[in-house]
Amino acid sequence: MHSAAAPGLTFRDATDADVDALVVLIESAYRGDASRAGWTTEADILEGQRTDPEGVLEVIKSADSRLLTVERDGRVVACCQLEHRGDHAYFGMFAVSPTLQGEGLGKTVIAEAERQARAAWGISEMHMTVISVRDDLIAWYERRGYRRTGQMSPFPYGDERFGIPQRADLQFELLVKKLG
Repeated sequence: MHSAAAPGLTFRDATDADVDALVVLIESAYRGDASRAGWTTEADILEGQRTDPEGVLEVIKSADSRLLTVERDGRVVACCQLEHRGDHAYFGMFAVSPTLQGEGLGKTVIAEAERQARAAWGISEMHMTVISVRDDLIAWYERRGYRRTGQMSPFPYGDERFGIPQRADLQFELLVKKLG
């Protein structure tokens, strides 16, 4: 589906054929030296992987989830997970190509994700979790209308599917936005 709000972008649900491209995109946005081209890098706090093909495929196959995939000129440039959780949707697995960060693409994607979640599920809130030490990222979400709740959940230390922590104080904070 082309977006009138974002000329040149195509928003669609991911398919099995997208798994490899999506893993590369997500990894490039958060881990390793390639992620340092953008501002969303977690390379200083986490090493190892951010996701894997099995994790991406699980989101694609889940009856309650969608993996919204964004293309420009036939190339996957962004994605995000939307998961229906009763009265709210969960927003996760958000990635924008590091070389395109800072151009407003992330704002466009999150706005479209919120619009699609409201339209598909009639929900009135979006929830997400962010590593609590990511002050710059949390501030970016706050500028999009998300609020910090102070509700923390533990980081999965010892489960290398989520990365190898480089510090001992990692935890997730729940951010919430009321949708109009």
